[in-house]
Amino acid sequence: MAVPARTCGASLPGPARTALSWPGHGSRPGLSARRPAARPPRPLSLLLPPLLLFPLLAAPGASAYSFPQQHTTHLYWANYVKLAPEKGVACFKTSPLIVCGMQHWARRLEQEIDGVMRIFGGVQQLREIYKDNRNLFEVQENEPQKLVEKVAGDIESLLDRKVQALKRLRLIILPSPKQRLRILARGPPAFLWAGNVAELKSRESHGDATQRLADAAENFQKAHRWQDNIKEEDIVYYDAKADAELDDPESEDVERGSKASTLRLDFVEDSNFKNKVNYSYTAVQIPTDIYKGSTVILNELNWTEALENVFIENRRQDPTLLWQVFGSATGVTRYYPATPWRAPKKIDLYDVRRRPWYIQGASSPKDMVIIVDVSGSVSGLTLKLMKTSVCEMLDTLSDDDYVNVASFNEKAQPVSCFTHLVQANVRNKKVFKEAVQGMVAKGTTGYKAGFEYAFDQLQNSNITRANCNKMIMMFTDGGEDRVQDVFEKYNWPNRTVRVFTFSVGQHNYDVTPLQWMACTNKGYYFEIPSIGAIRINTQEYLDVLGRPMVLAGKEAKQVQWTNVYEDALGLGLVVTGTLPVFNLTQDGPGEKKNQLILGVMGIDVALNDIKRLTPNYTLGANGYVFAIDLNGYVLLHPNLKPQTTNFREPVTLDFLDAELEDENKEEIRRSMIDGNKGHKQIRTLVKSLDERYIDEVMRNYTWVPIRSTNYSLGLVLPPYSTFYLQANLSDQILQVKYFEFLLPSSFESEGHVFIAPREYCKELNASDNNTEFLKNFIELMEKVTPDSKQCNNFLLHNLILDTGITQQLVERVWRDQDLNTYSLLAVFAATDGGITRVFPNKAAEDWTETPEPFNASFYRRSLDNHGYVFKPPQQDARLRPLELENDTVGILVSTAVELSLGGRTLRPAVVGVKLDLEAWAEKFKVLASNRTHQDQPQKQCGPNSHCEMDCEVNNEDLLCVLIDDGGFLVLSNQNHQWDQVGRFFSEVDANLMLALYNNSFYTRKESYDYQAACAPLPPGNLGAAPRGIFVPTIADFLNLAWWTSAAAWLFHAQRLTHTNLLFVVAEKPLCSQCEAGRLLQKETHSDGPEQCELVQRPRYRRGPHICFDYNATVRRGAAALTCSSPAPGLVRPCAPPAPPARADRLLLVSFHRKIPQTAAAEPLSHRRWASWCPCSCCSS
Repeated sequence: MAVPARTCGASLPGPARTALSWPGHGSRPGLSARRPAARPPRPLSLLLPPLLLFPLLAAPGASAYSFPQQHTTHLYWANYVKLAPEKGVACFKTSPLIVCGMQHWARRLEQEIDGVMRIFGGVQQLREIYKDNRNLFEVQENEPQKLVEKVAGDIESLLDRKVQALKRLRLIILPSPKQRLRILARGPPAFLWAGNVAELKSRESHGDATQRLADAAENFQKAHRWQDNIKEEDIVYYDAKADAELDDPESEDVERGSKASTLRLDFVEDSNFKNKVNYSYTAVQIPTDIYKGSTVILNELNWTEALENVFIENRRQDPTLLWQVFGSATGVTRYYPATPWRAPKKIDLYDVRRRPWYIQGASSPKDMVIIVDVSGSVSGLTLKLMKTSVCEMLDTLSDDDYVNVASFNEKAQPVSCFTHLVQANVRNKKVFKEAVQGMVAKGTTGYKAGFEYAFDQLQNSNITRANCNKMIMMFTDGGEDRVQDVFEKYNWPNRTVRVFTFSVGQHNYDVTPLQWMACTNKGYYFEIPSIGAIRINTQEYLDVLGRPMVLAGKEAKQVQWTNVYEDALGLGLVVTGTLPVFNLTQDGPGEKKNQLILGVMGIDVALNDIKRLTPNYTLGANGYVFAIDLNGYVLLHPNLKPQTTNFREPVTLDFLDAELEDENKEEIRRSMIDGNKGHKQIRTLVKSLDERYIDEVMRNYTWVPIRSTNYSLGLVLPPYSTFYLQANLSDQILQVKYFEFLLPSSFESEGHVFIAPREYCKELNASDNNTEFLKNFIELMEKVTPDSKQCNNFLLHNLILDTGITQQLVERVWRDQDLNTYSLLAVFAATDGGITRVFPNKAAEDWTETPEPFNASFYRRSLDNHGYVFKPPQQDARLRPLELENDTVGILVSTAVELSLGGRTLRPAVVGVKLDLEAWAEKFKVLASNRTHQDQPQKQCGPNSHCEMDCEVNNEDLLCVLIDDGGFLVLSNQNHQWDQVGRFFSEVDANLMLALYNNSFYTRKESYDYQAACAPLPPGNLGAAPRGIFVPTIADFLNLAWWTSAAAWLFHAQRLTHTNLLFVVAEKPLCSQCEAGRLLQKETHSDGPEQCELVQRPRYRRGPHICFDYNATVRRGAAALTCSSPAPGLVRPCAPPAPPARADRLLLVSFHRKIPQTAAAEPLSHRRWASWCPCSCCSS
């Protein structure tokens, strides 16, 4: 192929010509630099590239600039001029000239790329094919407002059906005859009173809407007759942990041999639950540290058995229901349908009372101040118990709560950098837990200092807080002072702040003052003598906080929807609708009702079920739906992909962390939290799917609230996704014709076809192997038609239409072309309909892109960018270089096909080619040379010759590379760099990449990935941290600049038009260079943003709309020091409990497995982008 002859623009300037600079960059004088004596000064020249983005302005007196170095002589390229002290500039006509070489080479590269894409890409031809088949499809419009309102309504309906199921659970369902006989055999028919049944039937027949979910549990418990002498063999239930305990020889139940009361069930696989289940029974899970044979637990199992029929009836009315769960305040979990418990590898620490959904349903938001006595008497084991207790207390808080932790002796001070109440989110709690470990015991006890600090914290109205339940939690070993004057000053007579006191450790101090403090301030007193008592006693305060909810009655019976969290039974990410269940028993005839919460009822909704209500394929590859809650945490978002989840904590990804944050998105987030509707078009940054690139794009945001919930729904659409194609293949003959091009028998002539693994039909078997999936698809299509009711006609018709359209592209363009002539490995087309056609067929063997176009980085980036998008093979610096011997390594070049039909613009497909890397590396050298024809002999240019240097002949002197907009190497004139194509250029040439960055050829955007998991650090490094990736983007401006290291050297860069490539030419230094700092494009550990600074500017949020924090009728202790009158066996008194004579309380049992003193640090769930610094200041 003939290469166009080079033509230069302006003639050479005379000696008086001034240097030029890009606008916006001021003139800077040349700086002297010392060169090694081994190489004499050799002036090189270079003409500035054509203007790309801004007009070129003359700046008299301007010169290229260099960084100061420890050398006296410096060289630079600046329009074949060298700075002369006397005259400012001078021309050296005897130096080796490049003249307008780079401008010319860049133009030749652009022409070659454009020519190949015009001939083989088939953009214009594919446009014509679509227009020729205009009768086979319709252009539909996405109307954002109508679309988002419809989806919001569908989600509202889905959640409302679950709410109705919760309401049905509150209706009394009479036991079956078999159950009735079993109940009668055990004892008095407590909940078969004729009067009660008649009343309930009457209320149900009138359809009283107030009979909701928890009524069933409340009435069952109210009718239940407490049995002091109940035995384990009296209770028959399915113990969900029984099978795991039988397999564990160290299990206490195996040792005791008590399995007579446990049912043995058969299970069937259910894909909806991702588990084996039994629909005839409920399952029971009891925490490891609770004795199953205690009277409390046995009575709890007895009355909750009646819930089984309610669960079954619920599922009969709504077969889509997932887990239905009752979490008891005693720790018992009863769930339906029954399934074996997922036994962890270590000891099972699951306790329903610490689950996010239970905590949210059992109490209103909290403002909590934890004060810890660190006087000299608190040392050794007692201090360790306090530290662990504080950490466990923090785990009982949710994102709706606010907290601070302080230590005190003679003075009080915060344990961390937080000087006021902060949101109890995962990151803030981590700061507290780390800070607590640094507490040291010294000084004397000063309760007054501790309580005054705590009350001041709670009275600070200048900060964001929960503004609901206010409480002080004090951990101490004991003391004599009652600090009554402090309570009189801050809390009496209204007692709006509850005080909970914890006596920690084994000692002989008088605990009466601690009991008095708690009971006179509507709190509670607990003892923590050993590590086994920590978990149970740091969570029982929730029972006290539930009292105002019980007294509020029906007003508090409101369904709340939780944050996203990981289901403990393997369902994946879920949200849960919760309702509190109240104790309706009375202490005696004519006395007040009990003030305790029995537990929380919950029904799970899988996120996947909500996602199915959103349009997946009409929004295009870059359109999506998202939803957030009142905290700004996402419920739905394509970037919600937690790599690891902690079942004890919810998955809390803020909307501004799910996307790249900017001011416009902050406004959108605030409006959504406030429950407003809105629409906004913004220019924003988006990260590519492979997380290697950042693009600046236009997006349309539309949002509405989801009624009857705390969620708000948003829709994001690119402008080119306003319209989409809908196939109209009513002609069955044409359907069959196009379908035949999906058959493997057609691949040899028509190219290989990959189909996106979508849910085309209900009976289609999914497979990760696309060949197998295609086989399953073809077999199903031989049984059903594309118009079948069991199939998604939209997906199926569009797939078949795109099969035919891409086949016509093969017929019109690809089949008659010789790919080898242009050094192409393959040509391809991918469509919105889910077709990826690769030609020729043999190229499919080395095709590594995902068969789902919407999940392919090249596809999504091509839609967002004009022109040709280069994608080199992805390489990891830790892996070995590319193997070029087999001639299958290629570079993808793709571009979007834009259609304009009746004034409506859309982009339904992407086409491209796969370049042979080695062949194009050779071609790159020829195109960046001074040869006018590839057969022209090479002409060597030496330092003293008068010819022009180029990238082919002078590859020992010049480094010529193409780098993409992410900073990855695409092509090089250095043969030894060919196997490094696809690597971040800093790994290839750290100094040159740093120069490009320092001179604004690339800019960076810093963000954190809070969902990532870090690999363990090697020995010698302490702590766990998130990982980060440096993702640069090409700046909107380019400037000529110097960079110097050991020796001064010049580079010149120019962006190739209509591509994402930067063409760089640099002089190769003769001496070895020290890497002053390497830009990182790999996962690196980071502590993330500084939390102490972030809490000073908290993100906007709103808490729950209703608060139950204070009720004048809540009872408090008097002289007897009894905070409440407990129901039998459910609440312990404030006075020091005497050792029980029999097992009639929730007894704590020691673990039978050896528990390590310190668990392995959990990996942080965030990752940092774009952090780098010179090696002299970085330790990792």
